[in-house]
Amino acid sequence: MKRTHTLFAAVFALCVATLAGCANTQTGTKDEWDGLVRQPGTRMDAVFVQPDAQLASYTSVMLDPVEVSFARNWDPNRGVRNPSARLNADDVAAIRSGLADMLRETLRTQLASSGFTLVDEPGPETLRVSAAIVNLFVTAPDTMTAGRGRTYTANSGQMTLVAELRDSDTGDLLARAVDTRRGRSTGAMSFTNNVTNTADARRAMIVWADALVQGLNEMYGRAN
Repeated sequence: MKRTHTLFAAVFALCVATLAGCANTQTGTKDEWDGLVRQPGTRMDAVFVQPDAQLASYTSVMLDPVEVSFARNWDPNRGVRNPSARLNADDVAAIRSGLADMLRETLRTQLASSGFTLVDEPGPETLRVSAAIVNLFVTAPDTMTAGRGRTYTANSGQMTLVAELRDSDTGDLLARAVDTRRGRSTGAMSFTNNVTNTADARRAMIVWADALVQGLNEMYGRAN
C-alpha cells in the first residue's frame, strides 16, 4: 500500500495548502483540483468531479484499506500528569488502526445495504474508492486504564475525510471529496472517554458513508 500512503500524503499537503487545512472548505474559493471541477450543493465540505466521468457505467465497488494520520500538533499526552494514563506508541497505533477499520466497515455496510456489489479485485467495470482520515485530533484519548481520573472537555476533537474515486483498471481519477467533522461541541463541559470518542467518530463516519451512497445513487439515477 505504499502507493496509497504516498498518494494521501500528497493529497493532505495540497489540502492544507489550498483548502485551509480542510477545516473551512465552505468558504474556500478553489473551483478546480487536479482537473476536477467543484460541485455545488453537496453534503460534504467540497466535492470535485471529472467533467467527463461516466460513473454510471461502473457495476461494482472496490474499497481500499483506509489510511489514518494525526494532526501535526496533536500530543496525546498533553496535560496528562498520571504516568499510568499516558499513551504509548502502541496505544496511538491502536487508535489509528481502530478508526481505519471502523471507517472501512462503515463504508462497506452502507454500500452493501444500498445494493452495491462489493469486490476485492480491480476490473473494467469496478469503481475503486480510496479513503483517508487526515488531521485527526483526539482531545481526550483514553486507554480505559483502571483508576484513571475523569476528563471533561467541550469538544472531543475533529477529523477530516479525503476520499477518491478512480477507475480500478486504469487508475484514472474520477472524483475527490473532502469533509471535516467535529465531535460534540455544546459549549458545556462533558465527560470524555474511549466510549464517547468512539461514538462521536462513528456518527461522523455514518454521515460520510451516507453521503457517498447518496452521491453514487444520484450518479446511477437510483432513489435514495
